[in-house]
Amino acid sequence: MATEARAGSHEEQHANYLAIFIYLSVLTGIELLVYAMSFPTVLKVGLLVALALAKAVMVAMYFMHLALERKGLWVIAAIPMVLVAFCYLMLRPDLSARAWTSEHHPEEQIGVHEGAEGAPAPAPPADASNPPS
Repeated sequence: MATEARAGSHEEQHANYLAIFIYLSVLTGIELLVYAMSFPTVLKVGLLVALALAKAVMVAMYFMHLALERKGLWVIAAIPMVLVAFCYLMLRPDLSARAWTSEHHPEEQIGVHEGAEGAPAPAPPADASNPPS
């Protein structure tokens, strides 16, 4: 009787891999919809990262059997996620300052460089007070 109780509890701990596959497929479909929608870039990237994180947690919990492990292993698995979040938050101000700048680079036009041979000379600014003679 004790072996039957253990076998019953052991059976309950196994995950339904087909259901997890369906959940992962649905999350992937949602990712494709988010990518196809015309959301603002910040919202789109945030949603895609959140969905990818949800899929990664699901894979780790069920396919890597972390759902059945002790709490110490969760600490070991969570440390890299904390480090990634820390690095992201430390680099975000620098990345946002570069991405949202309104200044144009002087060599933004392809093929037009100061002093380049064969490059067309820049047109002088039109001055209404001095008409060309």
